[in-house]
Amino acid sequence: MAVKKSAKSKEFEKKIFTDSNFLVKRIYQKSSKKKPIEDAGTYPYTRGIHPGMFRERFWTMRQYSGFGDAKLTNERFKFMLEKGQTGLSMAFDLPTQIGYDSDSPQAEGEVGKVGVSITSVKDMMTAFDGIPLGKVSTSMTINSTASTLLAYYIVVGESQGFKSYELRGTTQNDILKEYIARNTYIYPPQPSMRLIGDMIEYCAEKVPSWYPVSISGYHMREAGCTATQEIAFTLANAIAYIQTCLDKGLKIDDFAPRLSFFFCCTIEFFEEVAKFRVARKVYAKILKEMFYAKNPRSIQLKFHTQTSGESLTAQQPNNNIVRVTIQTMAAVMGGTQSLHTNSRDEALALPTQESAKIALRTQQIVANECGITKTADPMAGSYYLEELCDQMEDEVWKYLKKIQKMGGSVKAIEKGFFQSEIRQNAYRLKKETDANERIIVGVNKYSEKEEQPELLRIGGRIEIQQKKALKKLRDSRDKKKWAKALSAMKSAAETEKNLMPYIVTSVRSFATTGEISNTLREVFGEYRPKEVF
Repeated sequence: MAVKKSAKSKEFEKKIFTDSNFLVKRIYQKSSKKKPIEDAGTYPYTRGIHPGMFRERFWTMRQYSGFGDAKLTNERFKFMLEKGQTGLSMAFDLPTQIGYDSDSPQAEGEVGKVGVSITSVKDMMTAFDGIPLGKVSTSMTINSTASTLLAYYIVVGESQGFKSYELRGTTQNDILKEYIARNTYIYPPQPSMRLIGDMIEYCAEKVPSWYPVSISGYHMREAGCTATQEIAFTLANAIAYIQTCLDKGLKIDDFAPRLSFFFCCTIEFFEEVAKFRVARKVYAKILKEMFYAKNPRSIQLKFHTQTSGESLTAQQPNNNIVRVTIQTMAAVMGGTQSLHTNSRDEALALPTQESAKIALRTQQIVANECGITKTADPMAGSYYLEELCDQMEDEVWKYLKKIQKMGGSVKAIEKGFFQSEIRQNAYRLKKETDANERIIVGVNKYSEKEEQPELLRIGGRIEIQQKKALKKLRDSRDKKKWAKALSAMKSAAETEKNLMPYIVTSVRSFATTGEISNTLREVFGEYRPKEVF
């Protein structure tokens, strides 16, 4: 006679999955698989790229800031530096991101709304007034117009007395993920890849302490992909960028040490820690075994992390402080090199000054008070974590091989592969939330009525001011010098010359963001995506 199972034993048989759909066992035992003993700071860097990790130095606390005009952004930068922030991170408005000036019809209603409006080098000078660029590291979240914004930064540095080789920072400059998930592209893929290759080549010679590209999984993750897909798609894009540089005649160890990455950190704690460890390991193998890099710094995956904006809720926004804290700890345990912690009110508006300070304090408390920085790779040896790492690594390699068979990232994007994979998973997550299978506290459980907190709002005054400043700039600049610079840049774009010197010269002539972008539009055209179903 069959023995009837108890309710307790049935509960043990319940199938539970991670966000990436890995089955979670009730309990984990020591694996029978013998693994090599690894140390932090040694190949393949699973346990971290430095031997001591945060015992030696904390990660860079780089809070994402920028709104309204350059003056307002300068004030926020100075406030955050005063509160202990250790690096700057600059957000730009949509017109700046897609190459339109503030007085363009396409910019109407968007000036200064989701970031700072930067229409010329004069705006950039105001944004960094009183902030010595040779003594601070700045990250700029900019892609299609990254070459122009880097040129602004170089010229501002010169005006402060700093040579380009003294500048430190990062331009995101990852156009492939724009075609996949974010959509702030301007030009078609090939000329966009050329611009990125030109920037990498130029920085290797002229701005050697700059990271010219930050290959980003963040936006794909926010659009709905899994942790596994985030690693696989990001590394596939990295392969495409590396090949672009090799095709230009660059040697792998001349530029690979200045490649960087940008990942999301969601609230599935153990899976996120595993993700960062696996990303380091797989990247190290790619650089060593596919591209034959010899310099250890070429092989190390260096990454910035941002906590997940998509995970934050407009309902009960103070709950977001807890969410961000958990994500912060996962990023630190995963070994990030720099970190932005989102503010509690970001599901509603740009963060207020007080919310931004709380987000920074979250990092400082994790760094100084909780003890997880006292040892490198504190999660190593967790049976659950190690098995997650093994499963995730296997799936990442499967994706990479599949993308390679398609002809690489650009071909996979053109076929809609990445987009389709992300949409399918986003739909799965939404269905689970709607069915209350995935609990979001304050949204589909424990909800309550509440008053809306005080929000930061950007009015139309900024747009009017920016239009007036643009008119004044155009009236006062040397028109012959300006026209000559843009004409030379256009001619260079029609050849295979490196465009960065011509863009820098155009910036010095006070050409605007829109004028530089429109000149390149005349040569490269604009990208129009095909409908993919």
